[in-house]
Amino acid sequence: MKRTAIILGCLLLASPALAQSVSEKAGVNATLGISPSTQDFVTQVAVSDLYEIASSKLAQTKGNAAEKKFADQMIADHTKTSSELKRLATSGAIKVDIPSQMDAAHQAKYDKLNDLKGAEFGAAYASQQVDAHKDAVSLFDR
Repeated sequence: MKRTAIILGCLLLASPALAQSVSEKAGVNATLGISPSTQDFVTQVAVSDLYEIASSKLAQTKGNAAEKKFADQMIADHTKTSSELKRLATSGAIKVDIPSQMDAAHQAKYDKLNDLKGAEFGAAYASQQVDAHKDAVSLFDR
């Protein structure tokens, strides 16, 4: 029993240090509130921008007037943040790799959205946008 308590205590004390090396994609850092590495931060921001732009382009063709207007704003905003991120990376201010395509999780969300039409599309697009922005706020807060 004492041995288990000691092992558990060591794991709890070591977890912040170990969690930093765990990929941001696993969600462990977000759950524990640990700041992502620079590369993880850049990767998540870039992938999120790619997803926001792609899903909003879908909304421009599949959405109603309000969704199309919102999509226009999302495309403009996320194109701007993507450009700024690329500028920072190419200026030498930070040394990171910027992904040029979505990860599997974002691609799956996009594919699901692409299969929907009408009100189902609108509801899913709105829900995914809210989730994406909550994730972004969490990422930037950390």
